[in-house]
Amino acid sequence: MQLAQHHRLYLCFFLFALSLGALLARMPDLQERLGIDKAELGLTLIGMSIGALISLTVSSPLIARAGARKTALLTVVGTALCYALVPVMPNAPAVFAVLFCAGLMAGALEINLNVELGRVEAATGRSIMSRAHGFWSAGFFVTALLASFIRQAEISMALHLTTALVVVAVFGVPVMRGLIDSAPATEQAAEAAPRFAFPTLGLLPLCLIGIAAFLVEGAGVDWSAIYMRDVYAVEPVIGGLGLTLFTFFMALARLTADGVVERFGPRAVATALLCLSAAGLGAVAFALHPAMALVGFAMLGAGCSAVYPLAVSAAAQRTDRPAHVNVAAIGQVTFVIFFLAPPLLGFVAEQAGIRASYLVCLPLVFVALACVPALKGRALEARTA
Repeated sequence: MQLAQHHRLYLCFFLFALSLGALLARMPDLQERLGIDKAELGLTLIGMSIGALISLTVSSPLIARAGARKTALLTVVGTALCYALVPVMPNAPAVFAVLFCAGLMAGALEINLNVELGRVEAATGRSIMSRAHGFWSAGFFVTALLASFIRQAEISMALHLTTALVVVAVFGVPVMRGLIDSAPATEQAAEAAPRFAFPTLGLLPLCLIGIAAFLVEGAGVDWSAIYMRDVYAVEPVIGGLGLTLFTFFMALARLTADGVVERFGPRAVATALLCLSAAGLGAVAFALHPAMALVGFAMLGAGCSAVYPLAVSAAAQRTDRPAHVNVAAIGQVTFVIFFLAPPLLGFVAEQAGIRASYLVCLPLVFVALACVPALKGRALEARTA
């Protein structure tokens, strides 16, 4: 199959989101099957957080040794396999263990794909990071849209996730086998590279911006279906629209953000998106009608869309440390928030109601707004030159 390297990386993002989104869309069914409350469901899902944190910390040498092709094959198909095993697990601890394994592979997947995208950017002088993350969002949109009808048709969770695994394997394996392994790093460079890139004080504002974006994304992706069910008791096809609208507007914004950023600058774009996120959180928290809540989820999707890619670009432009160290530092901090959001927000939902779980995100969004001046916005061409 004749595809460019970056096109193959786009598809990896898409397929990973396709399988993960299928699992997250079935959270109401998983909760009912396990017979647990929202807080217990959140603690079960934290297995992905722990696995991802460990992987993001220690897997870089293993990825360098295995290469992009083998790592992509293992992590993209492996995560889909883990998600397909969730419905047949007998209890919450067993689900925790499976999700822990999925988190290990998801962390390695995140490092592998973003490093390869960075190499393509350096080689071509083109910015493709936002577009690649747009394919991640597009995968969530497609799987959320399909899941609404699948749940309405009362198709079992096991069949749904097994089908997602088959799709990932059939369409992904031929594409991933064509990935080109980059030249291995020299032994001296490998020894100099830190195992864990801690954020510096200067990088902290960018980390806070990324954390806010991922927390909003977690609130929209993980809990929208349960919100619509618990607050409005709507049919599954309507309840799934929250996730569908969220992922659609997130994908649309990410796929078109590059031109807007070039015209208005990253600070103005980030400010507008974070304000839109705050408005969406308020709309969901205080919605009096399902339609208002759905509008709020659409605003959340667009609002958190390009914020994280902008933070990553700013981290790469810093000159205090090598670009890959700063990018790794912000990635390790913020990517874990995506998996920590379910247990954190689940605990709030169980103690204070699910509407409150959206309100608690607002303070961090306001903190991120205060950190927007940390976005520099030099052109990619100047950076690669």
